[in-house]
Amino acid sequence: MTSTLTPEIAASPYLPQPTGKTACVIGAGFGGLALAIRLQSAGVATTLVEGRDKPGGRGYFWERDGFTFDAGPTVITDPDCLRELWQLTGHDMTADIELMPVSPFYRLHWPEGTQFDYSNDEAALNAEIARLNPVDVEGYRRFLAYSAEVYREGYLKLGTVPFLDFASMIKAAPALAKNQAWRSVYSMVSHFVEDERLRQALSFHTLLVGGNPMTASAIYALIHKLEKDGGVWWAKGGTNRLVAAMVTHFERLGGTVRLADPAVQVHTFGTRASEVETASGWKQRFDAVASNADIVHSYKALLSGSKRGQSYGGKLARKRFSPSLFVVHFGVEGTWPGIPHHMILFGPRYAGLLEDIYDHGVLPADFSIYLHHPSVTDPDMAPEGKSTFYALVPVAHLGKLAIDWEQMGPVLEKRILDEIQHRLIPHLHDRIVTKFHYSPRDFATDLNAHVGSAFSLEPILTQSAWFRGHNRDDVISNFYLVGAGTHPGAGIPGVVGSAKATAGLMIEDLKA
Repeated sequence: MTSTLTPEIAASPYLPQPTGKTACVIGAGFGGLALAIRLQSAGVATTLVEGRDKPGGRGYFWERDGFTFDAGPTVITDPDCLRELWQLTGHDMTADIELMPVSPFYRLHWPEGTQFDYSNDEAALNAEIARLNPVDVEGYRRFLAYSAEVYREGYLKLGTVPFLDFASMIKAAPALAKNQAWRSVYSMVSHFVEDERLRQALSFHTLLVGGNPMTASAIYALIHKLEKDGGVWWAKGGTNRLVAAMVTHFERLGGTVRLADPAVQVHTFGTRASEVETASGWKQRFDAVASNADIVHSYKALLSGSKRGQSYGGKLARKRFSPSLFVVHFGVEGTWPGIPHHMILFGPRYAGLLEDIYDHGVLPADFSIYLHHPSVTDPDMAPEGKSTFYALVPVAHLGKLAIDWEQMGPVLEKRILDEIQHRLIPHLHDRIVTKFHYSPRDFATDLNAHVGSAFSLEPILTQSAWFRGHNRDDVISNFYLVGAGTHPGAGIPGVVGSAKATAGLMIEDLKA
């Protein structure tokens, strides 16, 4: 997605002219920050309310024993959607944050020892594909053409457009039908390539936004084109530094941030949100209120005093939610230049493992690991001569897998580290300087995530676009949503896109 701002505007920083209107954004995740910046850039006096001691939401971080550990997300794509937040007022994002290219995007590794380096270097990628199955080079070319088509239709045309009524869904239906949106990503990939490893390599991306490759709409194949065109990036100093840069820019424009004071109630008067109240007792009236909090929490808790909150919150809670995650953060002795920034260690099963996580709600004996190694790109993430890692494993959410994570956490942590020791880092346990893990229970407690889901509503066709939470509530006319629970969904480009869609509605409504 490229900015529509002219170079002349981008070259002339300015402060927005106040409109006399006020807004509150609840939750300082990426979606909330992007929305707050857009509102403040339009002259709407905006207050950002965050319950935790640091902004970022899922982009939180910890500093331990000289190591910096990002909670995530760790993959930055479509940097133009971020740059646009600065360009709105003629500023330059590079003055606040440096984005560093990552290549290969991912190294994929299977138990029998096969490796596959995934990048947007066309010649290198074709060579990697040919090494696994020569006839799939042509199949990949056709898949790329398909990915480009759904990228144009699903991301460029619809990614920042709010779906407020069913008529908007009907308008999108021909493009969805043409691109066989009812099929799954894995099914569509399998139509183009034969090798099972390549089918996994070209379909796992939906897991990055909470989707099961076996059931997520084929529209999500657009992620491949998104990465190919825009690259994969890392924010120097950690994803947390991108969060800090967004806060700096928001405050530069005159915005206000309230930290460590969670919102507890959005008061309503009739069909309008009237006032926001926090745990400290702070209350303030606003012309418009938007929530970047978990979508179920937004209705069942924040709007609990209204009939709309009670009824819609209950309806949302019955929908299908994405899985949770179990993450092991660890710092080790030594540097590991042979381990790239992003790595996927596939387990012995693919479809069966996904069924266990998404459908059966069990904790299987096997797993696939996403291994993040930021210090190979950015050595400042660890003390000199040491390395920072995190290992992430998708697990069923608390609504499907009701186990005691305090008891199971250390067990699963050891199993994950054992696997990394076996496949990548000899004597890993002896090299660890510091470690800790983050479980589904932490997602539920720290982020008010319904059933501990890491990505909110599962991205299936019947929970996408109009079928997802609407960017503006259907009943409370000045209450809005931003983030993973609304259109278009999870991931940095997704929630930043939701901010653009929601900001457009809010700014227009506030003119009335």
